[in-house]
Amino acid sequence: MFFRRLLTSLMAGMLVCAAAGLAQAQTSATTPSAPPKASKSATTKSAAKQDVAKPPPAMTGGAEPTLIGQFGTWGAYSATPNGKHVCFALAKPTASKTNPPNRPRDPAYVFVSTRPAEKVVNEVSIMIGYALKPGSESTLEVGGASYAMYTQGDGLWIKNAAEEDQMVQAMRRSADAVVKGVSAKGTETTDTFSMKGLSQALDRIAQDCRR
Repeated sequence: MFFRRLLTSLMAGMLVCAAAGLAQAQTSATTPSAPPKASKSATTKSAAKQDVAKPPPAMTGGAEPTLIGQFGTWGAYSATPNGKHVCFALAKPTASKTNPPNRPRDPAYVFVSTRPAEKVVNEVSIMIGYALKPGSESTLEVGGASYAMYTQGDGLWIKNAAEEDQMVQAMRRSADAVVKGVSAKGTETTDTFSMKGLSQALDRIAQDCRR
């Protein structure tokens, strides 16, 4: 659990850095920069619409995440926090709703991480963008099934680890996934994530995290 919390904190830093990097890239599109390593399947046209900018170095854990491929709405990244190689695929919601409406929240992300040193493959985590109601459970709905997610701070993980591989396979096959949660203030949220490109992103990080 300690390393999970550390990794969650690290990923949070990297995601914030990624967002900042994208904003900077959009405002200085004419400035030449070294292109990140990316799959040949990523096109210039799609790159203009996706978060393909290489995140700047993350301060947490001394890790520097590297974009290794952009596939649809999913970016594939590699990093080495505290000397341990990790890979992850991440995406932002394509649609979000709150009830009551227009409640402020931080950006939400879903990421699927692989950590060879821990023999962890394709662990699904969701950063929901607000403090979740203590003791509450959330759900991830995909492929006609609903998976219970336990909550900790602003993060979600699958409650029954034995179902995680089944959930990931459903995510690979489906067009989208819906995540529902309740904030500490009682606000209900529904986020829809496109699964377009997830299979390719997971295949890419599997290759990179093989070593």
